[in-house]
Amino acid sequence: IWNLFGLWILEFGIYLQKEIFMPKIAMIGAGSQIFCKTLSMDIMATPALKDSELWLMSRTKPKIDRMEKFLKKVVKENKLPTKIYSTLDRKKALDGADFVIVMIQVGGLDAFKIDYEVPLKYGVDQCIGDSLGAGGIFRQGNRMKTHSIMELCFQDF
Repeated sequence: IWNLFGLWILEFGIYLQKEIFMPKIAMIGAGSQIFCKTLSMDIMATPALKDSELWLMSRTKPKIDRMEKFLKKVVKENKLPTKIYSTLDRKKALDGADFVIVMIQVGGLDAFKIDYEVPLKYGVDQCIGDSLGAGGIFRQGNRMKTHSIMELCFQDF
C-alpha cells in the first residue's frame, strides 16, 4: 500500500503542493507502535501531505491512545499543521477518507509465514510480501474486508 501511495504522491505531488488539499488519511490498525509511527512521520515530513488529517483506528484503546499522544506531541513540538484524531470505530475513521492505509496483522506469525511460503513454493521469492506481490495479494485477500472501505470512502463514484 505504501508503495502505491508513494508513487501517487510522486506523480501528483506538484498538483498537491499548488492546491489547498487537506486529505483525510484513515490508518486502520494504527496501534502498531513501529509501522504506524514510521509511516505517520513520513506523511508529516512530506510537504504535499503536511496539512493532512490522520485518523488513527485500532481495536485496542491503550495502544491507540499511546500513538495519538505521541503523534500530537510531534505535531506540537514541530509546529506542524497536521491534525491527529483517534477512534475505536472503523466506520468513523473511514467516513470521507481520501486515503486508507491498512496495517493490521491478523493471524500472527503463522499467517505471515504462509504469505511468504506459498509464493515461494511456486517460484516467487520475495523479501517480505506484506503489501506487494503474491504475498501481499494473499494477505489482503484473506484478511481485509475491502467492501466496507469502498462503501464508506467512495460513495460519490
